Amino acid sequence: MCGIIGLVGRQGYHINQLLYDGLTVLQHRGQDAAGMMTENQGKYHLRKSTGLVKDVFYTRHMENLLGSVGIGHVRYPTAGSSSAAEAQPFYVNYPFGISLAHNGNLTNAEELREKLSSVYRRHLNTKSDSEILLNLLAMELHNHTPDVQIDGESHVDVNSIFASVTNLHKQITGGYACVSLISGYGILAFRDPNGIRPLIFGSREIDGEKEWMVASESVAIHALGFEVERDVAPGEAVFITSAGQIFTRQCAEETLHSPCIFEHVYFARPDSVIDGISVYQARLNQGERLAARILEQFPDHDIDAVIPVPDSGRYAALQMAASLGVEYREGFVKNRYIGRTFIMPGQAERKKSVRRKLNAIPREFEGKNVLLVDDSIVRGTTSAQIVEMAREVGANKVYFASAAPPVRHPNVYGIDMPAVTEFIANGRTIDEICDVIGADRLFYQTLEDLIETTSMNGQQEWDTSCFDGRYITGDVTAEYLAELERARNDTAKSANFLDEDNIEMHNDA
Repeated sequence: MCGIIGLVGRQGYHINQLLYDGLTVLQHRGQDAAGMMTENQGKYHLRKSTGLVKDVFYTRHMENLLGSVGIGHVRYPTAGSSSAAEAQPFYVNYPFGISLAHNGNLTNAEELREKLSSVYRRHLNTKSDSEILLNLLAMELHNHTPDVQIDGESHVDVNSIFASVTNLHKQITGGYACVSLISGYGILAFRDPNGIRPLIFGSREIDGEKEWMVASESVAIHALGFEVERDVAPGEAVFITSAGQIFTRQCAEETLHSPCIFEHVYFARPDSVIDGISVYQARLNQGERLAARILEQFPDHDIDAVIPVPDSGRYAALQMAASLGVEYREGFVKNRYIGRTFIMPGQAERKKSVRRKLNAIPREFEGKNVLLVDDSIVRGTTSAQIVEMAREVGANKVYFASAAPPVRHPNVYGIDMPAVTEFIANGRTIDEICDVIGADRLFYQTLEDLIETTSMNGQQEWDTSCFDGRYITGDVTAEYLAELERARNDTAKSANFLDEDNIEMHNDA
């Protein structure tokens, strides 16, 4: 999962600080790397590297990132590679000069990589499917704009730009939301025909001039003082000229709105609204429904307190406590300087991080029967250690609840959980999972309840592939999943990170 942002500011006004602030708001979507590209007087300015936003951009970098148009990206790797070379935005100098930032994953990336290399003789320098996407976009723009010249006064041929996106959709499959900076023209943003990955745009007016912004989540738009216009529709493209003119067009021949439901379970910030659905309210609803299921299964429960696993389990836990009629208590203190363990590369590193990240408050556990609530259980590493921590500080009984169903299948559309063997639910019943994490009782949300409680705007279709194995793009085969298992399990990731470290050391030398 990644976060993307694009900005078109007032002429002569530098938007570097806005880009920086927007990326910090989207930091939860990726902590591996960050980058920005701006354009000023026909020249691109780029800064990207591994690390958090605050660690990538210093004053000297910000002073160089001049211009009223720019894009930004925060990244975590789905394929296990964590070098500075994989940081985005990516750039090609022909045609025009194009930079691109991408959130998602292409499911036909290897086929496209081979085609680009053998047929079109384009060199790809990374393993990233985002670089593939950029090169395909560059080819389409070249094919559709052969006679366009950039002279500072050129008419923007939006028909050619949208035709390029239409052809791009025909070639690629998977989940993707993209923002691209086209030198001399402006910002192009587009979303996959299923709308799997989120994308939204907004505007504001200052001194009679309109400024525009595109981002992964609405919270970034609001935080920067913009007003939301609307979500980018599945298959739609939005083009904003450097002068602030906006054009939109549906560029996919067939669309089926099937957004990723895991955004509402875990990834998105609770203060975001995605496709008209409040993430906060969705999580409250999930907690209310799960509490009802617990009362059905455990009517004579002896729960003394509901305690969330911070942070994303908090909102479901709040509503569960109210619905169960028991106390809501905060029992864990989170170290804010430790990243999200779910998106850390490698199982060993996750294991080391859980206890550094959370510390229990003994008085909230001593002699009590507690219900711990988390948004989901993926690998079970965090859950088992948290149950153990609760017992160590005196809990009498430890029950555990997941606001999401068991994760049993790989996600192939941009979430870092593709290796089936890493899932605690793989080949296990709920009772067996309960034994593994050491809980006295385990409660899971049903998929039907998750869909119903999240579909507040009448949304009919969802990408629920990690729960039910149904891949809406229709191109995910057993062979593809087997290759993902081989390439993206923790062993492969560890090897990739060692390889990248060696490459960087060699280059520095």
